Amino acid sequence: MSDSPAPTAVTSVFAPLRHRPFRWLVTGRTLTQLANAMAPIILAFAVLDLTGSAISLGLVVGARSVATVVLVLFGGLLADRLPRPLILQGTSAAAALSQAAVAAVLLLGTSSVPLLVVLSVVNGAMSAMSMPATAALVPLVAPKDMLRSANAVTRMGVNLGMIVGASFGGVLASLLSPGWGMAVNAAVFACAGLAYHGIRLPRRPADDAGPESEPAPQRARPLAELVEGWREFTSRTWVWVIVAQFFVVNAVASGGIHVLGPTIADDTFGRTAWGLVLASQMVGAFIGGFVVARSRSRHMLRIGVAVIALDVLPLIALAEAAPVALLVVAMFVNGMAIEQFTVAWDLSLQENVPPDRLARVYSYDILGSLLALPVGEMAAGPLAERYGMRATLLGAALLSLAATGAALCSRDVRQLTVRPAQVVAQGAPQASPAKPAEPAAEPDRP
Repeated sequence: MSDSPAPTAVTSVFAPLRHRPFRWLVTGRTLTQLANAMAPIILAFAVLDLTGSAISLGLVVGARSVATVVLVLFGGLLADRLPRPLILQGTSAAAALSQAAVAAVLLLGTSSVPLLVVLSVVNGAMSAMSMPATAALVPLVAPKDMLRSANAVTRMGVNLGMIVGASFGGVLASLLSPGWGMAVNAAVFACAGLAYHGIRLPRRPADDAGPESEPAPQRARPLAELVEGWREFTSRTWVWVIVAQFFVVNAVASGGIHVLGPTIADDTFGRTAWGLVLASQMVGAFIGGFVVARSRSRHMLRIGVAVIALDVLPLIALAEAAPVALLVVAMFVNGMAIEQFTVAWDLSLQENVPPDRLARVYSYDILGSLLALPVGEMAAGPLAERYGMRATLLGAALLSLAATGAALCSRDVRQLTVRPAQVVAQGAPQASPAKPAEPAAEPDRP
C-alpha cells in the first residue's frame, strides 16, 4: 500500500509543473503573453502623443497584424524544422531588441510614424514565428499522461499574462511615459527569452519518431513542406471544420465585442465599467482552466465545440442593453466556455497530429483566426450603421450559433476522443498510457 498522500484538485492540476522543462515553458509563455498584452496599449499612447491621429495609430498597430498574418505559415515551417526552444529564444531576443529600439526613439524624441511602423512590423514578425513553436512545444516538455493538465496550466499562464499585461501597460504609459513603458516591455521579452533558454529536450534517436523529442533536421524544401502541412490540415475533417467554425466565431466576437462593445459603453455605462466587463472574461478563462483540467471526459472536443454556443451571451446582453452586472456574468461564462474549447482543441491536435508536422497545422489554424479578426472589425461598424446596433448584434449571435451547430453536425467532431485523464498522486510514479489509435488515415473512426 502506497504512503503517498491522496491527490487533491490542486496537486493534480499543477502536477506537470514538477517537470523542469515544462516549468520553463510556462514561465516563458506567460512572460511573452504579458509583454504582448502590454505592447499595443503603450504603443497606442506613444502614437497618440506623437500625432494625435487615429489614422496613424491604425497604421502602426495594423502593420504588426499584417506582418503576423503574412509570416505565420513561415513560423510553422520553421518550428517543424528547427529546435523549438531555439526559435523561442531567438524571437524573444529580437522582440526585446525591437521594443528597446522603440523605447530609445521615444525617449530621445526622434520617433516618427514610418519608423514606428518598421519596428512594429519586426515585432509582428517575431510573434508570427513564435506562436506555432510555442503551441507545438507543450507535448515535448510535458508527460504524455499529463497533457490535459499541462494544456490547462499553460492556458492559465497565458490568461494571467493577458490580465496583468493589459493593466500594467496602461499604468506604465500613464505614470511614467510610453518610452519608459516600452523599455520595461523590452525587459519582459528578454526575461521570456531567458526562460525559454532553460528548456532542455532529449535528442531524437535515429529509430524514434515519438513525441518526446524534437523533429529531425530536414533538407530545405519549404514549399513542399508547406504543402505537406496543408495536407495534414485538410486530411482531418474535424480540424478544418472547427477552424472554419472559428473563422465565423472570431469574426463575430471581434466585431461585436471589440468594436461595437466599446461604442455602446461610451454611450451608456462608461469606459471604466467596460474595463471591468473585459476583465471578467479573463477571470472566467482563468477559472475555466481549473475546471477543464479536472475533466475526465474523453469527448472533450465535442463538449468544447458545443459550449462555444455560450459565446453569444455577451452579444445578446449588449443588444438588449442589459445591466452591467449581467454583462459581467455573461463575459465570465464566455471566458470559461472559451477555455473548455481551447484546452480540448490543443489536446486533440497534440494527440492526433504527428509531432514533426504539428507546428505547421497550428500555423494554418492561427492563420484562420488572424484573418477573421479584421473581417469582423471592418464589417461591424458599417453593418451597425445600416441596420442598427441591436439588429447587428443579434444577427452576429445567430451567425455564431449557426457556425457552432454546423460544426457539431460533423461526425468526426462529435466522435473524436482523447486519452482518458489520469489522477496524479503527489510523488507517485506515472504509468505510461497505451498508445491511442491514430485517426489520421481513417477520420471516421472515433
